[in-house]
Amino acid sequence: MWYFLNVIFNILNKKIYNYFPYPYFVSVIHLFVGVVYCLISWSVGLPKRAPIDSNLLKVLIPVAVCHALGHVTSNVSFAAVAVSFTHTIKALEPFFNAAASQFIMGQSIPITLWLSLAPVVLGVAMASLTELSFNWLGFISAMISNISFTYRSIFSKKAMTDMDSTNVYAYISIIALFVCIPPAIIVEGPKLLNHGFADAIAKVGMTKFISDLFWVGMFYHLYNQLATNTLERVAPLTHAVGNVLKRVFVIGFSIVIFGNKISTQTGIGTGIAIAGVAMYSIIKAKIEEEKRQGKKA
Repeated sequence: MWYFLNVIFNILNKKIYNYFPYPYFVSVIHLFVGVVYCLISWSVGLPKRAPIDSNLLKVLIPVAVCHALGHVTSNVSFAAVAVSFTHTIKALEPFFNAAASQFIMGQSIPITLWLSLAPVVLGVAMASLTELSFNWLGFISAMISNISFTYRSIFSKKAMTDMDSTNVYAYISIIALFVCIPPAIIVEGPKLLNHGFADAIAKVGMTKFISDLFWVGMFYHLYNQLATNTLERVAPLTHAVGNVLKRVFVIGFSIVIFGNKISTQTGIGTGIAIAGVAMYSIIKAKIEEEKRQGKKA
């Protein structure tokens, strides 16, 4: 279900951008629909809302800000280039995680992990050089997204609480929504009022426009919630492999659905990058498992 919802979200998201190229506003809709879903779920007690205080709020705000920035820049990239290319660039996220762990958090990263990241960097470079949909806005936005989600991971470790993952994600979504609204109004507000909404409705009709925005928001929230719930229940190695396979599914389906033409070098580069991510994920998961076993001993 995690994979299925993720693939459907990416495909519908890109279809919306083909007739409504306003990623800041669409990002707000993603979060808004999810927040409404959370409020309704809380109102019926599924799940029961966990209480929050000022101390917990201070801990969650940095996570939510990074989540908001990473979400918006991902969408700017999705709107600017092919879905498959954005996901190839986002395959670099483990490299940024390793760099942040080593140079910001002071953790020692084994040489085997750094070596496993070499194919990722090489593969992304190869894919970028010959990507037919390449433009700098899409590339830079995806890179900013990588950095944002890296810092989200760092702050998330500091924000570990007894609260269940569904409630944590709900609170993060609410805060992130408030973070995303002002940039959307400033960057896209005048264009939307002048012609953005009218152009989209003229192309697909009011009913389809509203329906697409509602469903893309639902798929976005549900795939993130399912991913969070799933990763709570599996071993680190399963988690690592699952994340890699998810990206393969999304890239593959997006190429088939949208008929994106990719050069041979881009295809090879993407394959090398994904293989590197798989190697990194497996090595990292084994190291974490050994640490856990050592602590138990």
